[in-house]
Amino acid sequence: MEKKVLILGPSFFGYNESIRRAFVALGYDTNVMEYDEPVHPFNRKNKILRKLFPHSGWLRRKSRRLFNASVAACFEAYRPDLVFIYNGDILEKETVRRFKQQSKVAVWMLDGAFRHPDSVAIAPDADIYFCFEKSDVDKLNALGINACFLPQGYDPAVYYPVPGTKDIDVLFVGALYRYPKRIRLLKSLVRALGDTCTIRIYGPYKPFEKNPLKWLFREKRDVFINRSIPPEEVNRLYNRARLCVNIHHAQSVEGANPKVFEISGAGTFQLVDYNAFIAGIYPGGEAALFRTDEEFIRMAKQFLAADTADAAARAHRIVSEGHTFECRIREALARLSM
Repeated sequence: MEKKVLILGPSFFGYNESIRRAFVALGYDTNVMEYDEPVHPFNRKNKILRKLFPHSGWLRRKSRRLFNASVAACFEAYRPDLVFIYNGDILEKETVRRFKQQSKVAVWMLDGAFRHPDSVAIAPDADIYFCFEKSDVDKLNALGINACFLPQGYDPAVYYPVPGTKDIDVLFVGALYRYPKRIRLLKSLVRALGDTCTIRIYGPYKPFEKNPLKWLFREKRDVFINRSIPPEEVNRLYNRARLCVNIHHAQSVEGANPKVFEISGAGTFQLVDYNAFIAGIYPGGEAALFRTDEEFIRMAKQFLAADTADAAARAHRIVSEGHTFECRIREALARLSM
């Protein structure tokens, strides 16, 4: 009989579906429940209330109560062998304890654990807590939590090489709002290269709802495309780029965001900020790693002038052989069985 896994995670760029595909490839029957933290269930009324009252504790508590009741009912009906939780901010401790009475429970973080205190709160009731950020492991172990490092990965069904013209010189895809390091570096890149290169920067930068005037008068709209884009479009853009830029959030000391694997999965060369873990993934120069603002500009110029096709192809082999979601889920299951 097939083992069953109930996958719970935020509605975030299709990652729940990528995890589901990995479990299916490993022989599991799957059931997925997504949530839109802190608004759930998905309905227009709750979303409008959230916009009108963004700091409403009452709305947040109501949404969580509704989701926890619905997921508990799904759990009882499905009776999985494993509950696999991606982030898990919305879950209550009592719900996780209910899971543990009948099933194994694992949590896998999409971000640093301590950016999500509600997820840390459920960690003692899970069988294992997989960390996105390696430096979190010792801190969590000290709290009596069974934590270990499980890096992010990528889905080859979403990110893969596509033959075509490289008509974008430099590309960045990701959130900018509340990411001062990204804004600083990308603005400096546009100043240094914007007159000689085609640069495209996609991602929320100046949201209308936060400041309509800044949104209206935002600069360089041909460069800063102020919107989120779906993964399928991201893959097409990665394939059109000669150089992809990847800049981590300050939380990443010894971890790697999914873009590290997705850019290489698409077969494009990347310029990424240095840490020892990422350097270990690409030991032969398969990606360019910068440490300072000055290095960032210098290396962007250097690798735009170089032929990086062979390095990008080697990076693609590295991630396709060892850094897919299927690889990660296989490792997670092995650790759960220890």
